[in-house]
Amino acid sequence: MKFALSPAALLCAIALSAAAHAQTPAPAISDGIVKIGVLTDIAGPFMDNVGKGSIAATEIAVEEFGGKVLGKPIEIVTADHQNKADIASTKTREWLDRDKVDAVTELGNSAVALAAMRIAQEKGRMSIVTGAGAQRISNEDCSPNNVHWVYDSYALANVGTKSLVKNGFKTWYYVTADYAFGHSLENDGRKFIEEAGGKVVGTSRYPFPGNDFASYILKANGSKANAVAIATAGLDLQNAIKQGREFGLGSGGQASVAMLMSLMDVHGLGLKTAGGMMFAESFYWDHDAESRKFAEKFMQKMKRMPTALQAGQYSAIRTYLKAVEQAKTDEVGAVIKAMKAMPINDAFAKNGKLRDDGKMVHDMFLVKVKTPAESKKPWDYYQIVETVPGSEAFESLAQSKCALVKK
Repeated sequence: MKFALSPAALLCAIALSAAAHAQTPAPAISDGIVKIGVLTDIAGPFMDNVGKGSIAATEIAVEEFGGKVLGKPIEIVTADHQNKADIASTKTREWLDRDKVDAVTELGNSAVALAAMRIAQEKGRMSIVTGAGAQRISNEDCSPNNVHWVYDSYALANVGTKSLVKNGFKTWYYVTADYAFGHSLENDGRKFIEEAGGKVVGTSRYPFPGNDFASYILKANGSKANAVAIATAGLDLQNAIKQGREFGLGSGGQASVAMLMSLMDVHGLGLKTAGGMMFAESFYWDHDAESRKFAEKFMQKMKRMPTALQAGQYSAIRTYLKAVEQAKTDEVGAVIKAMKAMPINDAFAKNGKLRDDGKMVHDMFLVKVKTPAESKKPWDYYQIVETVPGSEAFESLAQSKCALVKK
């Protein structure tokens, strides 16, 4: 016997079926795995500041989650971008298209970061910049799929120059790496120097990466500037400071100022060479109980203490995984919304807040490198001279050129 549904009953059945389908939850974790791609400088000039240490920091964050989030496994893949934007672009596309990477991170070079960010946005995935500092990353080139974690050139220049100008270093000469981050450090530094009543009397830009800084240092010496600012990072910074000492830079009352220096730079130079230098920092391993706890885990893996960039990588991945857990999905928009809603206080960040432009704003430090006589134990390198609240260290949202910021 056959039964025919009336038109009204048929419509009701269709509606019930549609409602049941709508209530079926979408997969919380795409592909059943959370995959994090650490794209870093493994063998180049930034390898000590990021590199294998940033991979280790990522591993620590994942291990603290037990290797799973929402019951699904977390996987880490790694690659060396060689500080080349084209290599970074190729690897990012490969990861996102073929390997189903959910978040590409570290990106310790500003040109690399900007390239990877664009591809991540195009593919609807997330980028987490912890190793690059050009302000444009979270300013005019901001992306709704990106977060910018550790520092930017504005905060470094702001915290690292104003106090020196106020203490009598009125004239400055820049030795600058000729690429996006170097330019950003110099331009932001110039702004704060002039605002504080100082003046930049000259600039030399060298092709990055570089080995021979003699001609640039001689020009800086000849300028008779009170302070010579070295706007680069990693091995280039160490070589420039060493060669500067050989040519008398820093003698006769002239200050040698690093616009970006790390714990590993100090370690590589030694306290005899680096002692007394002042600069902006975003993390110190011996700052408090939380920073020391993370540093102990890092030491077990790397046999040395972490840099700010490596601690920032740990913080960013830890926050990302907490947000996935809270949002109950790895969908980018939901994850970033959850990250923006949570206060960030961990081994790296104090009073941290992820803003609408994707910048994570947190307290910064002005530090002074200890002399050999002042250092009392291994890796006892910094004296924290001043803690600058994030609201004062970073550019305000009102000044931002990011299109995501509502005016």
